Amino acid sequence: MAALSEEIDFYEDRKAQLEADHFGKWVLVHDRTIEGFFGSFDEAARDAVGRFGRGPYLIRQIGAPTGPLPAALFCPKPYVSRPLRY
Repeated sequence: MAALSEEIDFYEDRKAQLEADHFGKWVLVHDRTIEGFFGSFDEAARDAVGRFGRGPYLIRQIGAPTGPLPAALFCPKPYVSRPLRY
C-alpha cells in the first residue's frame, strides 16, 4: 500500500496530462493507480470509502490550486477540549 506522499507524487507526475484531459473533475488515486474520475468530491469520497476504507488514498480536483487541508481531514475523532456533560 502506498503512503499518501507517494499518491501525491504519482498525481504530480501526471498533472499536466490530467489537466489537459480531465480539467475540473475529481480524481481518486489509490496505490499509485488512478481509480476513477468524478463530478464531485462527494462522489469520489463515497467510492473511495466503499472500495478502500480509511485509505490512504488521494482525492483531488484536477486543476484546482493546492493548499493546506482542513484539520478535520487528519483527525479520526472529533476533538473535545473538555468532557461533555448532559
